[in-house]
Amino acid sequence: MKQIPNLFTLLNLVFGCVAIVYILQNGIAIHYSSSGAPYIDIPEKMGMAAIFIGLAGVVDFLDGFVARFFNASSEMGKQLDSLADVVSFGVAPSMILYQFLRMSYYQGEDGINQPVLLLFPAFIFAAAAAYRLAKFNIDTKQQYGFRGVPTPAAGITVAALPLMYWHNNLPWLADLLTNKWFLYLVIALLSALMVSNLPIMAMKFKSFTLKDNLPKIILLLIAVLAILFLHWTAVPVIFVAYILLSLLMRNQTT
Repeated sequence: MKQIPNLFTLLNLVFGCVAIVYILQNGIAIHYSSSGAPYIDIPEKMGMAAIFIGLAGVVDFLDGFVARFFNASSEMGKQLDSLADVVSFGVAPSMILYQFLRMSYYQGEDGINQPVLLLFPAFIFAAAAAYRLAKFNIDTKQQYGFRGVPTPAAGITVAALPLMYWHNNLPWLADLLTNKWFLYLVIALLSALMVSNLPIMAMKFKSFTLKDNLPKIILLLIAVLAILFLHWTAVPVIFVAYILLSLLMRNQTT
């Protein structure tokens, strides 16, 4: 029974591995119009990677409940959780960023011949995720509040990019998501937020009073409304709301 929570955590890792398989198998598709002009795109099947990263997020959220249900919380479980997270929410999202950077360069003039080093900044995200998780493991104070944005929150935000790219009614959004400067900004901003010491609320309940849980309730309402009106584009909106609520109501989030 004591190994059941660890097996549950490993499911997080498996989902992350499946996501990476989808990301690597698709690559970049080059189409040609009747006039012979090339059109560069990422096959829509890569959206499955986003789904599996989302499933990893669900498992990551629930594994603590499973450990408490079986009364099997352990130091090994804590370390295993971080090892799984670095794959599902660090490496896999980095590969998504890598593919989007590839597409952004391939769409430019002579883009296929661009140096591969220009794509390597995507891996800064994975490095920042690993650093964030290591910092969390040695800090005993991050129970009901975090220092820096949690890796799963940043990883799921990146995972939404393929779904936002294909499933939106905003023509400018696809262009924005394949703009290399925007992608570099996303990498820099999310990486900096992960390794920062900003006070960020944890989605755990230390009591059931309205005062202690007001930021979480507000975030839930924002999330529901954003999903109803914005669909997949709601993910970055919820992420920004999460950061702002944590900063504006820091006394209730720590």
